[in-house]
Amino acid sequence: MPRCPWPGNNELMITYHDTEWGVPVHDDRKLFEFIVLDSFQAGLSWSTILNKRENFREAFADFDSDKIVRFDKRKIQKLILDVGIIRNKQKIMATISNAKCFQNIQVEYGSFDKYIWQLVGEKPLQNKWRKLSDIPAKTELSDAMSVALKGRGFQFVGSTICYAFIQAAGMVNDHLVSCPRYKEISKMP
Repeated sequence: MPRCPWPGNNELMITYHDTEWGVPVHDDRKLFEFIVLDSFQAGLSWSTILNKRENFREAFADFDSDKIVRFDKRKIQKLILDVGIIRNKQKIMATISNAKCFQNIQVEYGSFDKYIWQLVGEKPLQNKWRKLSDIPAKTELSDAMSVALKGRGFQFVGSTICYAFIQAAGMVNDHLVSCPRYKEISKMP
């Protein structure tokens, strides 16, 4: 059976598709990583972000929100000059601000995982897409998530970015029904 066509022949994209995309994530640090990477993706391709993922991990303290909220002007300037990441000052500043918002949710709910997964009733939604063009760029769910996160002070979390996050975090199974990963992921809790 053929995998989803979007990875093309890109080995990094194929590995991401075959091992990560759509797998339910409940680890707060990993969830924050996806928020950061998806917000940096805005206006860019996912392959660009994947190619720089290890650089992002290093630049953003392995997505440790405790460390990120303490980034000072010197660290921000270093990030702006870092050719290994996307050097967008607004996105860098948003990441630092979002780390604090992320922590506020952790304090209020006990974990970001508990907060975000309530949007889908604590279990992944199983879509049944037959072709790539069926998969939406945003949905009512991503609209609601965007509004909720913006209401808590998050930046760079528009509906399309939120839907990419929802897909990456496995809150929805958007593999095509013809893809071998569809059945594998549909059995995951």
